[in-house]
Amino acid sequence: MTTTVKFCGAAGTVTGSCYWIRHNGRGFLIDCGMFQGSKTLKALNYDEFPFKPQDIEFVLVTHAHIDHSGLIPKLVKGGFTGHIYATEGTRDLLTFMLPDSGYIQETEVGFLNRRNKQRGLPPVTPIYTQAQAESSIEHFELVDYAMWHDFGDGIRARYWNAGHILGSASIELELTAPDTPDKPMRLLFSGDIGPENNLFHPDPEGPRNLDYLICEATYGDRVRETLNGDERRKRLSEVIRQSLADGGVLVIPAFSVERTQELLADISLLMNQGAIQQSLVFLDSPLAIKATETFERHAKHLEDIDANGSLFRNENFVFTRSVEESKNINNYVSGAIIIAASGMCDAGRIRHHLKRRLWEKNATILMIGFQAPGTLGSLLLAGKKAVRIQGEDITVRAKIKQLDIYSGHADAEGLQDWVLARLPVHQKIFLTHGDPDALKAFQTRLAAAGLSPNQVYIPNLDDEFELTTKTTRQHKAGRRARLEPKAVTQLDWHNDLAQLSLDIRAELEKAADEKARQKTLRRLRRALEKGEA
Repeated sequence: MTTTVKFCGAAGTVTGSCYWIRHNGRGFLIDCGMFQGSKTLKALNYDEFPFKPQDIEFVLVTHAHIDHSGLIPKLVKGGFTGHIYATEGTRDLLTFMLPDSGYIQETEVGFLNRRNKQRGLPPVTPIYTQAQAESSIEHFELVDYAMWHDFGDGIRARYWNAGHILGSASIELELTAPDTPDKPMRLLFSGDIGPENNLFHPDPEGPRNLDYLICEATYGDRVRETLNGDERRKRLSEVIRQSLADGGVLVIPAFSVERTQELLADISLLMNQGAIQQSLVFLDSPLAIKATETFERHAKHLEDIDANGSLFRNENFVFTRSVEESKNINNYVSGAIIIAASGMCDAGRIRHHLKRRLWEKNATILMIGFQAPGTLGSLLLAGKKAVRIQGEDITVRAKIKQLDIYSGHADAEGLQDWVLARLPVHQKIFLTHGDPDALKAFQTRLAAAGLSPNQVYIPNLDDEFELTTKTTRQHKAGRRARLEPKAVTQLDWHNDLAQLSLDIRAELEKAADEKARQKTLRRLRRALEKGEA
């Protein structure tokens, strides 16, 4: 029996989750996610897969977040004809999340092509369209938690509740060779592990006694406070009261799925209790609105809320679906809360609200989710005084705040507890889905907990391993990795260029007079000419 796994994404970085498994001559994927972050990293979404889509027989999806599912339509577009297996919650969410992703790509590519035409550059094509995303949903097949699903040729899988978002799962694989059917090799892919005491979901589960564990480490380098629901809502109420007392608007970039619904539920409870004033709350994201409606339909399966989902129907909530309704929010100068996607500020309507509000001194921008390096959200949290949005330089005068209390990811302690509960792991533990600092910190933490440092391995993008119950062997690169490790993790020249542009403008604006500005420009030109020479 020959079994290999290739780390085609989320290796040395947080996004792009995709594992290519080959067993007994058959190939399949765990996840097929989109890369997010720097432009260099996102460019991988346009490149060819490191495998042929027509050679992939089926896909097992851990959950609906786009960094785990967002390239499924591209896979189908490229020739994949098999089934995609997911829980009912995941399928229901992706029914509109994938088409929304296609719509965003079409919209942003249209905007880019207008700029390219003005610059004399060739047009670009979206990774996939809304229609192509809609057609990919036809490939989905539903699976239940805690039940084995047999795919033939010694391959079967079982889904475990990961406690991350609606429908999320860790996926257990059992792989056997024809000559030793009684000696299976057991692998577990964590997906994203939720924290204990998550608002809507039970604590994450999983099997023990594995040969291999592939585990996420998004928050492998940090420990968060453990807050109950009342404590969490108290923190949120303090930010809301202060933001509205400043006489401005509170803008919250939020992931459309789970984080938005948690926010709505907590804000609704706070208003019902009189802890915050009755204020208009605009949910300005068609995707988040559809997700909220899906949560209402699944309310009877969720914890800590009423079975009919009434918390999502507060009379102060305004769901803005159309572009015109979204634009009208600009007329509000104070006393409103705006929740819009995306959570990392990299796409969607949130970018328009940031262009409108970032320069206002009495506005507040509240970050509540993980910000991948290179994203607009990460730049704002880093304290940048100016940022570039859709080709425009925007001065940052608004208050930038962060509440790291709504994460759907377990922190370092929670991840450690989850890993230790899976022991023994007889071969390797691969750490993925984290930035380099988080991965290294979690590796060190597991070593301190008693695991051998040699057992816990951090793969790079496109690393490939041959797996057996007795040995693990890394394949020598037959094909060069799509990106070198540094290029995966570092901010690229696009970020540097945007910052340089902002710095030049700031330098010119603070110059004493026109003569001083011309002097600065001459110095820049000489530096460029010297560089060319």
